[in-house]
Amino acid sequence: MNKEMEKYLSAVDRHLKPLPTSERVDIVKEIKSSILEMESDNLPEQQILERLGDPREMAKAYLGDMITKEKGFGLNKLLLVCAFYSVVGFSGLFVIPTLGIIAPVFMFCGALCPILGAAKLADYLLRLNLPFMKNVAIFQFGSYIVEPVPAFFLSILTGAILYLVGKASWKLLIFYCKKVSSTKRDLDI
Repeated sequence: MNKEMEKYLSAVDRHLKPLPTSERVDIVKEIKSSILEMESDNLPEQQILERLGDPREMAKAYLGDMITKEKGFGLNKLLLVCAFYSVVGFSGLFVIPTLGIIAPVFMFCGALCPILGAAKLADYLLRLNLPFMKNVAIFQFGSYIVEPVPAFFLSILTGAILYLVGKASWKLLIFYCKKVSSTKRDLDI
């Protein structure tokens, strides 16, 4: 392997810095084996580099694939999204942070809303008169405050809507990452 190929591999490795070392090494080994395979097919250096594309795009593609492989929502996936964001650049400057914040916040609020509605309803029905519940006005329109019983059902509906919006935001984020990572799948290696 010549100097240009080594330079390419180090550039990919540099763009994968947010990942753990073991994962970076595996990715670089995979790309290196693809380069060696193309060299054994007697492809010229320039054609190999054209086929591989920009090192930054290659790193983006691998990060995007890693994000889409992990299922569900978790800290690991959030860290992968952050690593991906650091490589994506300007297009991800707004999309990834916005969706990355909106998704968990909406899901959390979607879960919290029915809980608050149930607490307000329990306080009302059991006449507990808890001091902090007086400040919880689940639904208020101007000076009109919705009574606790209908407010409970509205809180369930609102919670479901908020949760679904959060899940949709998360799926949109994953879709965005998949689109950006399509570069790797499009390579003819």
